[in-house]
Amino acid sequence: MIIRRLIATFLACTSVSAIAQPEDTLVIKGGDGPGQGKHIVLISGDEEYRSEESAPMLAKILSKRHGFDCTVVFSWTDDYIDPNNQRGLRGLNALDTADLMIIGTRFRRPDEVQAAHITKFLDAGKPVIGFRTATHAFTGEGNFGKGDSAIGFNQFGRRVLGEQWVSHHGDHKRQGCRGVIEPKNADHPILRSVTDVFGPTDVYGVIHLTDDDTILLRAAVTASLDPDSAPIEGPKNNPMHPLAWIHCYTAPNGNTSGTSFCTTAGASVDFVSEDLRRLVVNAAYHLTGLEVPERANVDYVDPFFPSFYGFIGDPQWFSKAAWKLEDFVTGNTPYNADPPDSPAWPHRPTPEGHSQRIDRSLPPWLRMD
Repeated sequence: MIIRRLIATFLACTSVSAIAQPEDTLVIKGGDGPGQGKHIVLISGDEEYRSEESAPMLAKILSKRHGFDCTVVFSWTDDYIDPNNQRGLRGLNALDTADLMIIGTRFRRPDEVQAAHITKFLDAGKPVIGFRTATHAFTGEGNFGKGDSAIGFNQFGRRVLGEQWVSHHGDHKRQGCRGVIEPKNADHPILRSVTDVFGPTDVYGVIHLTDDDTILLRAAVTASLDPDSAPIEGPKNNPMHPLAWIHCYTAPNGNTSGTSFCTTAGASVDFVSEDLRRLVVNAAYHLTGLEVPERANVDYVDPFFPSFYGFIGDPQWFSKAAWKLEDFVTGNTPYNADPPDSPAWPHRPTPEGHSQRIDRSLPPWLRMD
């Protein structure tokens, strides 16, 4: 440890900008694997479903298990990660070299400079994966692009993913969601070895998909948040709303088309479901032109302690947590308390028996692998 501290002190006093971790984004280099040479940017930032927890976890799986280079974008206030700051996205320039965007934001308000990177990405017709609140990923008066084909911030979900915010179809925080495979698309590569998707988030209403969209999973409203709970009887499940689908979008330039995959599952606690993680990893393979594995390895790289979803009224909640990039680098496992008034949900890993394993003796860029 003494030697490591001396090395850190020496390097901190020398010019090391060429290997430094970017100031605002988490970069996790991929190793050997089918995804080697491809770059995925995961964009977090939502007030309710803890994408700041799930995006780094997914990035580690995609990089360490499958070889993709991954960059995670966060919402910030000053020097701490703040999901409540709708104007806090930093680092979207990472999209300029990305092969795939994975987004789980809610009502973000990027400035003109940040929005231009999303426009450039979409105009290139590159693929997008959206989860949960990505159907209402942005808000405000801004646009992606200019002219008649521009995509308004409020239109991103409907235009790029195929659906916008509609409703809570299930009973929020009381009824869960189980994925049911759409029979006619059961052999789709994205569903390879996906059999049991369950999340304690309720089913979202999805009403705007067309015959041009490919529905892969439907969403059964379950009686409770227990993973063993059965679908309820009655009209809420007849018919069942779509849970995961593929959509073709037209870019803001009006000329280019691209492909997206969306699922309305995706709270951090939903990703306790191994098959939900596999669904997203399979989609990453498929949308980047790679052969989907027979059974993709989606084991956690580091322990994952997701906190329950819900809005947090305490304006100091995230400033007191003071999460920074080094809290999410490979080898580190941050965790936070559940929001007040969360229902009991014991079906997930918990930090008991684990330590946070954060070593602040080295700067984060030195600890990156």
